Amino acid sequence: MAGQSSDSQPTDAFEYMLLEKDPDLYRMVFFGPSQISPWIDPNVLNLKHRIGRGPFGDVWIATHHQRTEDYDRYHEVAVKMLHPIKEDQLQLFSARFDEIFSKCQGLSNVCFLHGISTQNGRICIAMKFYEGSVGDKMTRLKGGRLPLAEVLRYGTDLARGVLDLHTRGILILNLKPCNFLIDENDSAVLGDFGIPSLLFGLSLPHPDLIQRLGTPNYMAPEQWQPNIRGPISFETDSWGFACSILEMLSGIQPWRGKTPDEIYHLVVLKKEKPIFPYSLPPDIENVLSGCFEYDFRNRPSMKDILHAFESAKDADHDNICWDNSENVPMDRPTMANRTNWLLFKDKLQVGDKVRSRKLKNSCSPETMEIPDGTIVGMEDDGEHDGYILVRVHGLHDPLKVRCSTVERVTYGFAAGDWVRLREEDKKCSQVGILHSIGRDGTVTVGLIGMDTLWKGNYSDLQMAEAYCVGQFVRLKANISSPRFEWQRKRGGGLVTGRISHIHPNGCLVVKFPGKFSLGEVCSCLADPSEVEVVRFDKCEGIVKKYEHLEDFHWAVRPLFIAIGFFTALKLGVFVGKSIARPRSRKVASISERSDDYQQPQQVVQNNANAAWLPPPVANMFFRDGAASSG
Repeated sequence: MAGQSSDSQPTDAFEYMLLEKDPDLYRMVFFGPSQISPWIDPNVLNLKHRIGRGPFGDVWIATHHQRTEDYDRYHEVAVKMLHPIKEDQLQLFSARFDEIFSKCQGLSNVCFLHGISTQNGRICIAMKFYEGSVGDKMTRLKGGRLPLAEVLRYGTDLARGVLDLHTRGILILNLKPCNFLIDENDSAVLGDFGIPSLLFGLSLPHPDLIQRLGTPNYMAPEQWQPNIRGPISFETDSWGFACSILEMLSGIQPWRGKTPDEIYHLVVLKKEKPIFPYSLPPDIENVLSGCFEYDFRNRPSMKDILHAFESAKDADHDNICWDNSENVPMDRPTMANRTNWLLFKDKLQVGDKVRSRKLKNSCSPETMEIPDGTIVGMEDDGEHDGYILVRVHGLHDPLKVRCSTVERVTYGFAAGDWVRLREEDKKCSQVGILHSIGRDGTVTVGLIGMDTLWKGNYSDLQMAEAYCVGQFVRLKANISSPRFEWQRKRGGGLVTGRISHIHPNGCLVVKFPGKFSLGEVCSCLADPSEVEVVRFDKCEGIVKKYEHLEDFHWAVRPLFIAIGFFTALKLGVFVGKSIARPRSRKVASISERSDDYQQPQQVVQNNANAAWLPPPVANMFFRDGAASSG
């Protein structure tokens, strides 16, 4: 790699100030040759001392010596030294970095990249050195929190920088205050350009880095297990951005003092959200609340976040009182008119074919006002949820409806449809959820087994059976080795479960209420291509119907046992009474007869010669009759 040196091209990159209409308004622009190589000769990069350490490596101050025929120049640069990477994977990493390096040139709100080199067998990324970061500034302030006006100003700069990277297809995945650098004009600059995305699919020495790509306190739920609970998308950065803004406002790091395992349990399994400070501007609270949606499809895009911060930064917020206590409830009441950002991500146009949206978690086709129509007119008032005119076949006049009530249909597909890949791919599931479809036929699909969205053409897809929360499913009989472990009965049979949640990549969360583990209902993940829907009306025979009930309703077996025991008890009592009743009658008749017999016998003994009669029973035992007879 030493041969790939930038010294072979002595042309130097430089920076200058670009003035706009107003001389007071200017922005920093970096310029360099378009064909400059990102590789730096290790001999011209002199590391001085380490100034920081992160989850992906160390940060050093270094001197970059650039030599030309006319002069020698020394730059003080910051170097991110990554953890060791295997030799056979350096080529893949360098190819990814070359692409990012070319895309990051000329961005005003992103740290300037000098290039890449190697030191002691480790990748070193050289960047412009800044005197401090937002995190450093917070540590010098009382309470560790910034004024609201300053947070809004920094937030606008950072959102603009993130949006610039997103438009170039770069995921950051490591947004946090210590990565927000401050330049000489007191503007915020992104100090991370997507190092986690460069490490996708590479063998890393630390197991923790393989399982998570980011800093745990700022990671979105899908970022922990992107190939299972993902995929990762641009909205993943919205979560990290909102965590950073809340920390800047409150001075409290999200989930401070928690271990990565504890944060995973809280964020991924319990769906907990960070602490929210009170008295935020309505637009800011609205957009930040949306950033913490568990399903990233419901989060705002960085364009929406930038619009909210730009509209709020010029307002007067000096009289706002803060309550940043750590005892603030986690699930405090949120705004009643909170925006559903999913409804406004697809900008409709005149001529688009649309249909009414299905109800959430509904698989069966509902009665739709617009089963199929074409947009013939739109309001142009700049509102998110404006009115549109839709021409429906069979109706003379077009219908006037809200944009949020319809969805675009292109080539027979709409965002949210369940689709299947036509060609088999062993790396990922065959069934997933369609996230977007362009008017040119390009599609993005969430599939289990992929860290990011699968990209292709609509011709590569076909419609698949839809799943929804509440359906009963079981593993298909022909699946011998499922992707995820499935619960079984004592006899080895497959248990029927119920879908409780569906991840954006189609991964099903199935619960088995009939089975318990340490007092909690058992659950597992399932690949939608490996399960089948079970319905009560399709169960053949009373035994199958009973098994279907028993799999889900945990009280069925105890209830049947209790009913059987109670029935047996009642039957035993009834039979016992029916058998005992005739015996009592017979004994009573004998006693009655003995009484009737004793009365005439005494009369005969007193009034007549009764020598021929047998003695009474009492006389036989107690000899009472001997004296009278004698």
